[in-house]
Amino acid sequence: MENTIRTIIVDDEPLARKGLSIRLKQFEEIELVAQCSNGEEALDIIREMQPRLVFLDIQMPGMTGFEVLSKLSQETEELPIIVFVTAYDQYALKAFEVHALDYLLKPVDDERLAECLEKIRGHISSESQSDNQTRLVNMMAQLTGADSETILRNLADGQPLTVKEYSQYISVKDVGETTRIPVKDVIWVDAAGDYMCVHCDDGQTHILRKTMKQLEQELDPKQFVRVHHSVLVNNSAVKKVLTLSSGEYVIQLSNEHEIRVSRSYRDKVRALFL
Repeated sequence: MENTIRTIIVDDEPLARKGLSIRLKQFEEIELVAQCSNGEEALDIIREMQPRLVFLDIQMPGMTGFEVLSKLSQETEELPIIVFVTAYDQYALKAFEVHALDYLLKPVDDERLAECLEKIRGHISSESQSDNQTRLVNMMAQLTGADSETILRNLADGQPLTVKEYSQYISVKDVGETTRIPVKDVIWVDAAGDYMCVHCDDGQTHILRKTMKQLEQELDPKQFVRVHHSVLVNNSAVKKVLTLSSGEYVIQLSNEHEIRVSRSYRDKVRALFL
């Protein structure tokens, strides 16, 4: 069956595992892939099988259900859906504090289990819609050059999204003349007060009377990336990214010039080049 929910049951009581597994058979989308009798076994199975849903007992010898979830949270951000199953209602508040989707009291009756499955379906549907929106926004950001907030605001307001066209030249004005520099020839740009130094592959440097913010809005973000609050580099001119012992990055350009990446732009550089 398509769109099955890979599921495991974790409980130290054999009868509790058997009873829940029998009740889950009435739900066609549930694919029970494993049953575990303790926390350590559950961790190994979850790591190996990557289930979408875990019915997790709280009171177990050796490792509680809360400890299992805590260890998983330290290992990955993509946790399975957790439904705690226990005979003790005093854990309910803590269960929701650790972001469990639901909390079932033993013995689990069919009506309450059906309510839980309905909640699980709604959660999965909501996640799917969120993932689709994220992919759409990222795609539109690449096409339009707009940031995510602007795209979401325009979608909410029903405003059209237009593909931004970026200039293929930078115009540098001097006394009595204007020099048009092909964008593809620019290696990097750095700020000097209210002026920009445009460094080209022919070794020339041109002085541009613009701010970094103004120039960044005119250049294609897929071609030029900010690596420092005062430096833009042409992606195609990046020859190497060096990692220092301190964890800092240094970008080496095609002309052997080196630029240190500032702390606030490390993640962006890592995503683009490493």
